Amino acid sequence: MSRHESMLREVKVEDAIGMILPHDLTQILPGEFKGRLFRKGHQVTEADIPALLSIGKEHIYAMELQPGYLHEDEAAQRLAKAIAGDSSLRLTEPHEGKVNVKSEIHGLAKIDKAFVDAVNAIDEVVLSTIRSNTVVQAGASLVGTRVIPLIVDEAKVVEVERLAAARRQEGFTLLEVKPFRKLRVGVITTGSEVFKGRIEDKFGPIVKEKVAQLGSEVVDQRFALDDSEAIVGEIHALLALGVDLVLVTGGMSVDPDDRTPGAIKQAGARVVSYGTPMLPGSMLMIAYLGDVPIMGLPGCVMHDPYTSFDVLLPRICAGETIVRSDITEMGYGGFYQC
Repeated sequence: MSRHESMLREVKVEDAIGMILPHDLTQILPGEFKGRLFRKGHQVTEADIPALLSIGKEHIYAMELQPGYLHEDEAAQRLAKAIAGDSSLRLTEPHEGKVNVKSEIHGLAKIDKAFVDAVNAIDEVVLSTIRSNTVVQAGASLVGTRVIPLIVDEAKVVEVERLAAARRQEGFTLLEVKPFRKLRVGVITTGSEVFKGRIEDKFGPIVKEKVAQLGSEVVDQRFALDDSEAIVGEIHALLALGVDLVLVTGGMSVDPDDRTPGAIKQAGARVVSYGTPMLPGSMLMIAYLGDVPIMGLPGCVMHDPYTSFDVLLPRICAGETIVRSDITEMGYGGFYQC
């Protein structure tokens, strides 16, 4: 006998409040409607009694939860509550045994993968998430929770709750959405062809749009020849204006006349990395002068929709400091170039 069958019994509909329907119940209105009135797994409420009687159900088979077992809806709610702990998060009402966790704000999702893996190692429990460091809009779903059977052993949900409490006690945040700060951004566009007006600047508009999409603003854009001293001078001029981020576009290849990487170093910046293991965007540089990040942007930012710049910019706007290990991790899953 299965777990479900052991909980199944025939009862009067008036006595079925709180019990669970083990199968769909159909309503037929000749010439008007034929379809599901109640779905399998529905928990009977007092308000359901008239509808049940209207389809001739004075007695029904229902599952009565035994101590130590949970209905899929309650289990999914408890799983969602276990991972969510941030005021910027919202839980949906259970639907077909599933509960979603949604963001209330525009920001950067941070998810503890180790916790997610530990939960999904528990049989019959499901915790499905988006990837950490994904940019999300207000109302976006971050996590979906459910259990596989209609009725699940409560001990499995308790184990998830225990894991969540232990992980938090160790100092980990299981799920959060970091709000974006409004940064004042300075842009330096290098290259004699743009400086002298031979070609139109294509970099500036694209960079400005990407910055604006994250709630920040380009407060000044300057143009410089492919000259190290000139680029260094513009970097310091922007810092004197109090910008929070400096973006230097162009001149990032290994050609002898591409001076941007050397100029960023010459300005006194501490280089985290010149180059990333992501394609496109392998020639990007990330450095810091004091607390201000300085990024050297390769030409692919102009024409590829998603590059290493799109990975790192949201993290900087969310207040994170980029370290070498962040760059190293970009290689796995970072091949976007066909």
